[in-house]
Amino acid sequence: MDKSNFKGYLALVLHAHLPYVRHPEYPRFMEEDWLFEAITETYIPLIDIYDRLLSEGADFRITMSVTPPLMCMLSDPLLQDRYLEYLFRLIELAEKEVVRTQFEPQFNALAHMYLRKFRLCHEIFVARYGRNLLNAFKKFQDLGKLEVVTCTGTHGFFPLMLNQKAKDAQLAVAVQTYEKHMGRKPRGIWLAECGYQPGDEELLKKHGIRHFFVDTHGILYGSPRPKCGVFAPVYTPSGVAAFGRDSESSKSVWSAEEGYPGDYNYREFYRDVGWDLEMDYVRPYIHGDIRGNTGI
Repeated sequence: MDKSNFKGYLALVLHAHLPYVRHPEYPRFMEEDWLFEAITETYIPLIDIYDRLLSEGADFRITMSVTPPLMCMLSDPLLQDRYLEYLFRLIELAEKEVVRTQFEPQFNALAHMYLRKFRLCHEIFVARYGRNLLNAFKKFQDLGKLEVVTCTGTHGFFPLMLNQKAKDAQLAVAVQTYEKHMGRKPRGIWLAECGYQPGDEELLKKHGIRHFFVDTHGILYGSPRPKCGVFAPVYTPSGVAAFGRDSESSKSVWSAEEGYPGDYNYREFYRDVGWDLEMDYVRPYIHGDIRGNTGI
């Protein structure tokens, strides 16, 4: 067979999820920092890249899941207020770091980088998108550049759910939450942990979902075995399409041993001034006398 005229497409799919954390009974709560770190390190930088691509006229396409718990947190006024407080603390600490490292050029450049980064985060979060980052994702989706897919309601793992009513409820919540924030029903879903059990596609079809993502072995061990492996979608008997995850691509961006996260030049996330500097200096930016990451 002559394959010279075959055209292939690369599907970039990002999975965005965090467990639900919200503790109004405390003025600050350590678990909420997980959300704030992700907003600063991942979600706002992604939005900044999407905006820059738009301004440069790049005709990009990307798929990204935003799970129901994450949607609820990003749209919550209390957590939005607390993220601003978190960001103000980071800006204050970065300003101090610029002064502290003024005679250490290699660290001073880093301090200036963080200060620029945190100020940009504030500008994007407040001025551009009114403190709700879902406004950004909806904008890119409406422009046809970003396809936002959903996930099971509480990030529930379907292969361990023996009750079909539980699965049905997970999907109902997913569709309801998505429609509330994105203005239409979801077309696709990232199954939690890419977990799939035969028959799940019937429930997906019931809720109007047309495609899902499954782990590599879910495709490679299928029967009949797909000719193209994970490099082409597979249609289930219900008509819902399954996309397999490419393990080599995943390891390049996820594995700590290989790919760029394992590279010596990759920034070490766990090296932070919250651990390295004097306690009296960092105490206002951590949780009391418990050392932890500040974000610098």
